[in-house]
Amino acid sequence: MSVVVGQAPLLIKVHPLDNVAIVANDGGLPAGTTLPGGLALVEAVPQGHKVALVDFAPGDAVMRYNVVVGYAAQALPRGSWVNERVTTMPTAPELDDKLPIATRKGEALPPLEGYTFEGYRNADGTVGTRNILAISTTVQCVQGVVEHAVRRIREEMLPRYPNVDDVVGIEHTYGCGVAIDAPGAAVPIRTLHNISRNPNFGGTTMVVSLGCEKLQPDRLLAPRAIPIRAGEGMPGADAVETIVLQDEANVGFQSMIDSIMQTAERHLQKLNARKRETCPISDLVVGVQCGGSDAFSGVTANPALGFAVDLLVRGGAAVMFSENTEVRDGIDQLTARAATPEVAEALVREMAWYDAYLERGRADRSANTTPGNKKGGLSNIVEKAMGSIVKSGTTPITGVLSPGDRLAQKGLIFAATPASDFICGTLQLAAGMTLHVFTTGRGTPYGLAQVPVVKVATRSDLARRWHDLMDVNAGRIATGEATIEDVGWELFHLMLDVASGRKQTCAEKLKLHNALALFNPGPVT
Repeated sequence: MSVVVGQAPLLIKVHPLDNVAIVANDGGLPAGTTLPGGLALVEAVPQGHKVALVDFAPGDAVMRYNVVVGYAAQALPRGSWVNERVTTMPTAPELDDKLPIATRKGEALPPLEGYTFEGYRNADGTVGTRNILAISTTVQCVQGVVEHAVRRIREEMLPRYPNVDDVVGIEHTYGCGVAIDAPGAAVPIRTLHNISRNPNFGGTTMVVSLGCEKLQPDRLLAPRAIPIRAGEGMPGADAVETIVLQDEANVGFQSMIDSIMQTAERHLQKLNARKRETCPISDLVVGVQCGGSDAFSGVTANPALGFAVDLLVRGGAAVMFSENTEVRDGIDQLTARAATPEVAEALVREMAWYDAYLERGRADRSANTTPGNKKGGLSNIVEKAMGSIVKSGTTPITGVLSPGDRLAQKGLIFAATPASDFICGTLQLAAGMTLHVFTTGRGTPYGLAQVPVVKVATRSDLARRWHDLMDVNAGRIATGEATIEDVGWELFHLMLDVASGRKQTCAEKLKLHNALALFNPGPVT
């Protein structure tokens, strides 16, 4: 452990009833350090890790966020290091009639008026934050051809269309070799269907197919036996164009590329005619997520993001939070915040579905917590969940989306997704997300080509080291240099600037993005 010399010991205790606190000092604190209040460390404690503020007997509850995040597996004296090796994990709340249902009314927040952004308005009423040509695909087999075509379009054609931000391929590993009609197959098909209609793509749909795949273009664009949710009409037929590589007209590789580029030119012409216009913030669709989390996530970045989420919801925007396993242990908090009993029932339904999904795979929620999470001070998924939920803010939850669904309402929405950064981002993209906010404590270069991703660092040390990858430093909250409200407002204004195209995120500037990752709970044949 590398200790930073000269720093006064600094602990963060979230709630007055907590019996542990985390070390905020860069590099942690060595054994023997006298803490505020006179408590001495009996062993070295790394940054972000918990210190026992009381003497624990075996079986005593470990309290953080005023929630039981574990039980002492052995006697732990005051000043000792509390981590996953010396604690056991609580059981998850039962999904039964004992859960509080729409009980937390809270104080109504006043509407937030007068804030706008410059967006691209679409014919269906949605608004994009970027103006992108997207080339959808029906099957992974065409990926190499599409990548080649995208590279040439970007280099040879895009400079002639200055109002178009980029061209991207919607590539994936689905489409063939799968049980296309099996239970669960609806999820990836619906996801791809809705991604092709993301508001950042301007209402034009361009698809590349191989020809012999199971997921045929008509199935992708108008999927039979796939429930189409409210607000999910297809674009006009004249807005959809499909290139089939196996068509006899395509003689050789160059012919395929020419077909794609000729079609792309027509779409680029339409997109280039679009202009940004002033839109109310109620037209924003924001997805929030955390990854590479640490113990600071729940006390700096996520609370600040939660404050910004409240501002957006007060302005009438739609905001999605997700990650089933990262909210499962706080399901009672979520059902209590549900705007109606029906929303609470939908939350329980999604959690029960995912519990059964994990059980089929002989896994449980404890598998979520990564080595990096634990190194950053998160002992288990319960502690991680408490910090994760904070980024949803305080407003009532007004809706629930199943995986792959498209958003059709405003307010705070729970979009049910796995906790994987890449799968969660892909599903939020399918739901209609036009701006993404991602908090991280351990650090990740995560980005998406289809929407701008604002990255928020939980620690000042990460923000300093990754100065050209992090957009906001929430670590200033831990050291008292800024308040949660300060960083929340900073993040809110940055989101409006990024949505308007006035600023680019670090990931955008560096052209950093991850591949999309479909959630396919169905079998592969």
